[in-house]
Amino acid sequence: MANVTAKAQLMMSDGSVVSMSGTVAEGTVTELQTSTTYSVAATSLGQFAEGKAIVSFIQPISCPNGIAYAYINRRGSIAAICPIAHEGEVDGKPAQLLGMGGFVLQAGDTLQVMANTAADREFAWCVRTNQGTNAIFAATPSSGTDNDLTHILSGQGAGTSLVGQTVMQQFASSVDASTSKLSTGGVLLLDDKGLPVNGCNAVDPQSQPIYGCPPTRSTQIGLNYVARVTTSS
Repeated sequence: MANVTAKAQLMMSDGSVVSMSGTVAEGTVTELQTSTTYSVAATSLGQFAEGKAIVSFIQPISCPNGIAYAYINRRGSIAAICPIAHEGEVDGKPAQLLGMGGFVLQAGDTLQVMANTAADREFAWCVRTNQGTNAIFAATPSSGTDNDLTHILSGQGAGTSLVGQTVMQQFASSVDASTSKLSTGGVLLLDDKGLPVNGCNAVDPQSQPIYGCPPTRSTQIGLNYVARVTTSS
């Protein structure tokens, strides 16, 4: 695993732009801080722009081999989920936090990035619910089997983490999305009988930026529901 440069440009509510750039470790969640080109020192996002609101991402967070997921950490929880891209694949469209606009930063907020390695197959399902909960479920799929996604912070499944809640915005990222390795094309949400009740197609972060969209149907998540990814190889 290598250290690579991650970067992003954020438009703030006062019209200023915050430039984020720094070295992150591939395959490990790493904090991305402000660029030393435009700030006195590399600084956490919340400390640098405390009290300002993120309006949009002029440039989504990008890395040479793409990003599995990125989020704003606030006191140990996922406060917001960020748009992601592969370096060189940014389409120029302003992107927002998943299901959110005008997110006001607090001191202590940090921007956390999971950069992919060249061979990394990590699958991530990022969601925002009707109760304002942000969650990321991930797994590194094994070949030709079922892979149940778990919360990146708690290690719990989708049913335990989001019981009684409904997904309002979502996206799924996987380098396997551009191949035939995903048998279902993305993630399936299974009920307590093991039957699919909803899902989300995956997008390859190495081929296009990922912004998120509403699910095609509204489903309240039950206690024993599972988010599952099935691979053919």
